[in-house]
Amino acid sequence: MQPPRTVAFHTLGCKLNFSETSSISRLLENEGFEKKEFDGIADIYVINTCSVTDNADKECRHLVRRIQRRSPESFVVITGCYAQLKPQEIASIPGVDLVLGAAEKFNIAQHLSGLSKGDPAKICSCDIEDVNSFYSSYSMNDRTRTFLKVQDGCDYNCSFCIIPLARGKSRSDTIDHVITQANAIAADGAKEIVLTGVNLGDFGKTGTGIKDENFFELVKELEKVEGILRYRISSIEPNLLTNDIIGFVANSDKFMPHFHIPLQSGSNKILGLMRRRYQRELYADRVKLIKTLMPHCAIGADVIIGFPGETDVDFTETFDFLHSLDIAYLHVFTYSERDDTLAKTMKGIVPIHTRNERNKILRNLSYMKMQHFEQQHKGQKRKVLFERFEKNGMMEGYTDNYIRIVTPYRKEWANEVVEWSL
Repeated sequence: MQPPRTVAFHTLGCKLNFSETSSISRLLENEGFEKKEFDGIADIYVINTCSVTDNADKECRHLVRRIQRRSPESFVVITGCYAQLKPQEIASIPGVDLVLGAAEKFNIAQHLSGLSKGDPAKICSCDIEDVNSFYSSYSMNDRTRTFLKVQDGCDYNCSFCIIPLARGKSRSDTIDHVITQANAIAADGAKEIVLTGVNLGDFGKTGTGIKDENFFELVKELEKVEGILRYRISSIEPNLLTNDIIGFVANSDKFMPHFHIPLQSGSNKILGLMRRRYQRELYADRVKLIKTLMPHCAIGADVIIGFPGETDVDFTETFDFLHSLDIAYLHVFTYSERDDTLAKTMKGIVPIHTRNERNKILRNLSYMKMQHFEQQHKGQKRKVLFERFEKNGMMEGYTDNYIRIVTPYRKEWANEVVEWSL
């Protein structure tokens, strides 16, 4: 009897990718494959890629070279956004055996059955316009928190973004099936679910574009699931974050006082060039309402610096706006030119060294924001869900309002909610 084939996984990018990698792993394990660590030796290596920035593309190529040096006879499979956008480019990388586009990643088992080492890389993909099915996914056993995918794709056309080209039209799971998945996650022992998607607030659309349900209805139903103590909303557009959603979270026992709301720029001029669907005044209004109802709430923001046309005046306007907002932290992204986007054709290119300087300034601002937010809660008692895993004798967890806690490992606290004095 032959030993089972072994497979190892590596994920680049967002929480959505992590949920999908975990589901693909379970699919293969159900087919008899044995999961291995990515840094070890495996028969098959699967890399689930991102392509939001050029760095993500470069990291994928670097990982393939590492596998080639370590285990040249192993099969290498590339899937994810980079695989959908540039399958021919990936297929030309030495060592790549199989490229799976957006519609084929969950059919990986059948594609592996016919592979032969040494043959030209096999590409299994289709036009993104033909991708209209929703595949449910969630992460499991990787962390105490589970990433549950409830929505995919995006119908927005922001001038800098290639995600609609990589993931297709906006489409969602049904509320009934999300509840089924949440119950399964609870039965497996997870205490916290992070709701993930490309454009979460657009939840409810089918592959045909018809909106049968909405995100507010989903969160109300999830509140009723027994066994799940915490929910977080991974990211939600400010124009889709309604008063109803904010009010519900403010009075919820399970939805944590924590929002991540993409801003991208504090300049209305730049927001217009980006083709965002709001101006900064609406963003400030959302933050004000949240902090009025939940003064202890953590709010995070995404910001892109160095967008074409962003002058020193525009950047200062963004800095001043962010400085004035009662938010806890920033995720700062340096603008990266992406093929097939409108932004790549725009004038007013910002030099790389200027982009890097602006990135550093906003990262420093984020650090100061988080220090201030933590200081505001000194002396309070807040509930912390600790992770299962020990690292160098330590364990970590997060308060309900997303303050990171690191403390010496105690087995009885793993995957438990503990009241903590800050």
